[in-house]
Amino acid sequence: MPASLGMVLGPLFVGAHIAVVVEVALVIICGWAATAGGTVPLLAKRLHIDPAVVSAPMVTTPVDATGLVIYFLTARAVPGV
Repeated sequence: MPASLGMVLGPLFVGAHIAVVVEVALVIICGWAATAGGTVPLLAKRLHIDPAVVSAPMVTTPVDATGLVIYFLTARAVPGV
């Protein structure tokens, strides 16, 4: 839903190419965040670590760092930007 809204409003403010980059990057980053958010607590539990303690820092830090990389790689991959 946020990607669709961005695709409608994005071209009005920044142009179609930038809107496509943001939409694609947003979908990929949300998928990556959901995967990491589901995997880290399960991995912590398997390692006998309290998942509530490690989940927030072990999910947000890598997702934030790699999200920026995903955004720039997406911008580089979309032609015309």
